[in-house]
Amino acid sequence: MSFLQFSILFRSGCLFLVILFQVVGMLRPVSAEMLGTSRNPIRMMFVPSGDAQVIVKGGQEVAELLQKETGLHFKTSVATSYAAVIEAMGAGKVDIGWLATFSYVLAKDKYDVELLLVVQRFGSPFYRGQIMVRADSGINSLKNLQGKRFAFVDPASTSGHLYPKTLLLSKGLDPKTFFSKTIFAGSHNAVVLSIYKGEVDGGAAYDGSRAAVAKSYPDVFEKIKVLAYTKEIPNDTVSVRKELPEGLKVKLRDGLKKISDSPKGSKVLKRLYGISGLMDLDGLFDPVREAGRLLDLNLENPNVKN
Repeated sequence: MSFLQFSILFRSGCLFLVILFQVVGMLRPVSAEMLGTSRNPIRMMFVPSGDAQVIVKGGQEVAELLQKETGLHFKTSVATSYAAVIEAMGAGKVDIGWLATFSYVLAKDKYDVELLLVVQRFGSPFYRGQIMVRADSGINSLKNLQGKRFAFVDPASTSGHLYPKTLLLSKGLDPKTFFSKTIFAGSHNAVVLSIYKGEVDGGAAYDGSRAAVAKSYPDVFEKIKVLAYTKEIPNDTVSVRKELPEGLKVKLRDGLKKISDSPKGSKVLKRLYGISGLMDLDGLFDPVREAGRLLDLNLENPNVKN
């Protein structure tokens, strides 16, 4: 083979490789693109704890506000159950999960998801579950519920299952044998409405569940009364897959906090899940800091007053 022939073959081979790399680049899967682009949006999923349509709309509004704040793109969805969010995050199909308290604990233990922010309601990172009955039922104590029909929210609901069941067991009342029938209504709103309509005799949901349906059922506070409250529960969370880049986590955390502090964002979050604010774990210590300021203490040296 002459030098000229070799040169022609070499150049042809190089040209072929260039074209091949270009074609491969054009056929590159969307998932290889940077997360947060319009072609590879960040996937955000919400638990179905209230009215599904309200959550669908609220989730979309949160995504729009977050896009304006961060420049990132999002795709939102509402899960069919609490467990579905956990499994979707574990399978890498969801990047951000708005998880109920026990759902977060399960997801953390099973898939090591990372806590991004804690929800605040009425300025507090804690809330309670409650056991309710119709006001005209003649049921005035937990013991009066024996042999009755009872509704929980979801197996993974903290305030609508885990804590109320623990409360009953602490009183020596085993739900497996104490009630004539138990159901999982699917959401807090559904539990309240099941009691309201007489489909069950009692039910458990979070302590703001009656207020959540009061717009459509103005007499709900008259028709349904609370028998007992659970112990305080840490509020639900905004959690992320641990594998997300650290810089992206910071951007999401800062963006969500800015949204919760804005007039428009606070209204959206209020409609979505009754949220009054979002805080990181360090925010739990803000009341302690405020107490120090009120006492005019030198925070670097508590023994010295300013």
